[in-house]
Amino acid sequence: QVQLQESGPGLVKPSQTLSLTCIVSGGSITTNSYYWSWIRQPPGKELEWIGFISFAGNTYYSPSLKSRTSISRDTAKNQFTLQLDSVTPEDTAVYYCARDPSGTYHWDYWGQGTQVTVSS
Repeated sequence: QVQLQESGPGLVKPSQTLSLTCIVSGGSITTNSYYWSWIRQPPGKELEWIGFISFAGNTYYSPSLKSRTSISRDTAKNQFTLQLDSVTPEDTAVYYCARDPSGTYHWDYWGQGTQVTVSS
C-alpha cells in the first residue's frame, strides 16, 4: 500500500518561499512510469495541478505557475519537494501530493493534504 505524507510550515509570509515535502512509503519514487505530483485547492475553488516529477527525475509544471515553481527529489529518502517562490495570499490553499501512474493527470494515491496560509 503506497502512502504519501506532506510536511511543511502551515504559515508563510508574502514574498517568501513555500516549501513542502512529500514522504512516500510502500513504493519507490523511481519505479518506472510513475509521476509524483503536487496539486492544490484554494478555498472555494477547484483542484489545481502544480506540477510533477517523473520516475526518471524529469519535471513538468503548470504554465501559470512555472516561473515560480521547482520540484525536486531525494531518492535516498524516497521523498520529493515543492518550492513555490514569491508567494502571495492567492497561494493560500490545501496542498496535496499524489501519485499519477502514467503522467495523464489521473491520481491513484493521495496524501491527506496540508493547509498553507500566506499571510503577514
